Amino acid sequence: MRNKIPRVPVREQDPVERAKNFEEVSYGYNAEEAMLEASRCLGCKNPSCVVECPVNIQIPQFIYEVEQGNFEKAAEIIARDSSLPAVCGRVCPQESQCEGVCILGVKKEPVAIGKLERFVADWSRQKGIKFTDKLPSNGKKVAVIGSGPAGIACATDLAKLGYEVTIFEALHEPGGVLQYGIPEFRLPKDEVVRKEIENTISLGVKIETNVVVGRTVTIDSLMDNEGFSAVFIGSGAGLPKFMGIPGENLNGVVSANEFLTRSNLMRAYDPDYETPIHVGKSVAVVGGGNVAMDAARTALRLGADVTVVYRRTEKELPARVEEVHHAKEEGIVFRMLTNPTEILGDQKGWVRGLRCIKMELGEPDESGRRSPVPIPDSHFEIETDVVIMSLGTSPNPLIASTTPGLDTNRWNGLVADDNGATSRPGVFAGGDAVTGAATVILAMGAGRKAAAAIDEYLRTK
Repeated sequence: MRNKIPRVPVREQDPVERAKNFEEVSYGYNAEEAMLEASRCLGCKNPSCVVECPVNIQIPQFIYEVEQGNFEKAAEIIARDSSLPAVCGRVCPQESQCEGVCILGVKKEPVAIGKLERFVADWSRQKGIKFTDKLPSNGKKVAVIGSGPAGIACATDLAKLGYEVTIFEALHEPGGVLQYGIPEFRLPKDEVVRKEIENTISLGVKIETNVVVGRTVTIDSLMDNEGFSAVFIGSGAGLPKFMGIPGENLNGVVSANEFLTRSNLMRAYDPDYETPIHVGKSVAVVGGGNVAMDAARTALRLGADVTVVYRRTEKELPARVEEVHHAKEEGIVFRMLTNPTEILGDQKGWVRGLRCIKMELGEPDESGRRSPVPIPDSHFEIETDVVIMSLGTSPNPLIASTTPGLDTNRWNGLVADDNGATSRPGVFAGGDAVTGAATVILAMGAGRKAAAAIDEYLRTK
């Protein structure tokens, strides 16, 4: 019977209404819906979903407890491996990880693992349930740079092992990309992000904000003068990339990073805040990843007509299918097989349009995707007064440039082995600072691996 029950749909805001507000799009499951969806799980003896989860949550076990109505037990199982379940349940690409290998997905729809994780996390938060079991203090101090997913995961695991952990965050609010990068309508900040971080703090982790490592302090000073036995660098990848085409210096051209930071971290979407943000009447977002979708859907909610410009076809869009679907429902236009060649300006130095060329797909590139090739004499213009560049990010070189002996690669990423060990003894790194921009859950997986490696390093030192 289990595999004959259809996947339980998730209730959502009406697209016309949600395009005008910043309230969360998905309402998630209630208890009855969650238990019904959980009943679809086959409880595989060798669950591929666990293998494909970067933090190896014991998925069949927690889903079984949901089916039985034992929600606190389900939360306890998840908490063993994930420090951000309410976040991951909302923003992780389950379709390409745990749900992507679900046996039910071969012939029907896979179990809604992410939606069940979100339900359990939300239920336990609303009930005020926290899991704070940890080993006695061992007296050793570890510094974590960055309070994003990698830093939070690393700090949580180390605190459970008895270490005294301090997180140093450059911005005024902890959370990293969870605070500045992901919009409120996908990830509520007060209700979800802050509450998840409070769980980490309840384990004894200290968080110091407004500390720019490389300026306020250095890694050497933390280790030599402040008594930290090891350091984990989880500073992310916040340096935006641009195309290098004419017109990128015009007023009205902005990176997705800056646009989203103003809206999310600095609350520019909220009329009670005076944070300046320029949206204009018509916005062109260049790029096709999740960040591009976030920027496009934010601009739409701020009152603009929005077009996404992407040089490949919809099949190659790197953004989650769910995010693309939501963007289309809300009225965002997609111009596929289109590549900008110049940003056009008016006499006052403001953007007035985007000159583009039509593309066609050629042979696959190194990533396996077919390379876009320009079609000769196919230029055309898109009328717009704001261009948001969403072409990816790279790590900020500040930490590496102020830490002698810390190796980097050609795109400023820190060089680290599979366990996060860098070229400097006692210094570990993980997440986007090593790999470049990736997903929340992959960063968390790297943070957990590094925590285990730091523990082994300090116990055997």
